[in-house]
Amino acid sequence: MKTLVLFYSTYGHVWKLAEAVAEGARQVEGNDVVVKRVPETLSKEILDKTGATQAQQAFSHVPVATPEELEQYDAIIIGTPTRYGNACGQIQAYLDSTGGLWGRGALVGKAGGAFVSTATQHGGQETTLRALHTALLHHGMVIVGLPYAWQGQMGHDVVTGGTPYGASTVAGGQGERQPSENELEGARYQGKYTAEIASKLSRK
Repeated sequence: MKTLVLFYSTYGHVWKLAEAVAEGARQVEGNDVVVKRVPETLSKEILDKTGATQAQQAFSHVPVATPEELEQYDAIIIGTPTRYGNACGQIQAYLDSTGGLWGRGALVGKAGGAFVSTATQHGGQETTLRALHTALLHHGMVIVGLPYAWQGQMGHDVVTGGTPYGASTVAGGQGERQPSENELEGARYQGKYTAEIASKLSRK
């Protein structure tokens, strides 16, 4: 079985969640887990001005995924920063290029899910996750979220991400907040749970 953790990250928050998702998925025996990123669509000039160029050096070693390779995987879990309650343009551009896969039904029956980063607690986490779910459903995938069996999303004593639609983190208005251990644990849970579902689906 193979799982792809696919992401775009501007300042590293989503990348850290992606690594945690992959860590959880690797707990499922026989699961070959691959972490990849989508192609950049912004110019180097813009990335330099926003400070993203320096931040992205930390994960520049992560290979870039092609749309064609998606059908190789039994589970695909996609991570994105939110942009006005939706997936970022880089993720959207990548998904827009999967029409050939859609036409052939290449992803039908595979497990899929999403995780996200926002600046604030109410910055569109759930709408962004649901938007990605919509794209995956159009491909005929089986959506796997982050069930309330993971108790880390039940508390309200500290600021934390985590929704039934998928793992998440709150980055802060200037990106100053890194994913907490609770948020990373939610990502690990989702990775493992998605891989378990994919394993069951692949045996049918």
